[in-house]
Amino acid sequence: MPEKSATLPFWNREFHAARRGRLAARGRIKSGLRHHFERQGFTEIEAGQLQVSPGNETHLHGFATTLRATDGREAALYLHTSPEFACKALLAAGETRIFDFARVFRNRERGALHAPEFTMLEWYRAGESYERLMQDCADILRIAAEESGLAAWSFRGRSIDPRLKPERLTLADAFRDFAAIDLLATFESGSTDRAALAAQASASGIRIAADDSWSDIFSRVLIERIEPRLGNGRATILCEYPIPEAALARPKPGSAHVAERFELYACGVELANAFGELTDPAEQRRRFEADMALKQAIYGERYPIDEDFLAALAVMPEASGAALGFDRLVMLATCALTIDEVIWTPAADPFKDS
Repeated sequence: MPEKSATLPFWNREFHAARRGRLAARGRIKSGLRHHFERQGFTEIEAGQLQVSPGNETHLHGFATTLRATDGREAALYLHTSPEFACKALLAAGETRIFDFARVFRNRERGALHAPEFTMLEWYRAGESYERLMQDCADILRIAAEESGLAAWSFRGRSIDPRLKPERLTLADAFRDFAAIDLLATFESGSTDRAALAAQASASGIRIAADDSWSDIFSRVLIERIEPRLGNGRATILCEYPIPEAALARPKPGSAHVAERFELYACGVELANAFGELTDPAEQRRRFEADMALKQAIYGERYPIDEDFLAALAVMPEASGAALGFDRLVMLATCALTIDEVIWTPAADPFKDS
């Protein structure tokens, strides 16, 4: 990269030439993954970007816009943060295997691993278990390595061989092994015990603030003690999330504590988030409303609940789905240092000189 590349526009000829090889690899990886899914009978779809709701997770922030009708009426719409709602509606319509390289938008996100506009590879399998998605993730890493030509990936001092089968680790085991915390003892059937988790986290040396919720403490332990240990040597599949941390996932059969959710990590970087999908609209509404109440309390705003999505959820078949940060995948597969190095035209940054 040229010196001071962070201050150069993407159209600077020297800067573009330095990025050109990674951008070409991006195209090869996308083509390889597209062919991989198509060979398995998947259909590529194109989810609309304008939605009634950008999503209803507490810490997810959308971009709002205004739709104006020809008669002057106005209605609020949002750029989607994920194609999830649209994809699930298509499953309700009868699709069984679909994928989308979706352009998605998330506010309050910018950095080496984050961009306000990025590409998400999302795919769904109707009637198949979420464990099948684990094999999909392993295949995706292998294909990305083949297309980039790099069999060893590294980022911030951590490295993996993407051709190796990912290790599988439960949240309960990770909290026990890396933070000496009995996670399952701090919640039951969706009810959390903030005091119990705070006491264990403090004993493990984690800083706790008086106003931290159970979820805040969980996230801090995950970020400080767990994530740095994931995806070293080989990728890691971190699975069986606590039900309170899996708003869109169904409970694991036979368990009142954990849900069918996993995340894929490589070189300490979160790449994918996958679920055995929740199909109970009443339970989904309850979770959305709880998350929006918390969002209101923290950020002073809330997003509408998409009633059409909940209606589709009522007739959606059992399915599993995953969302993967495609730009992060390319970044790791080409040993780039920042996500903007592998995005053809990075989003404008009006704050860069402030």
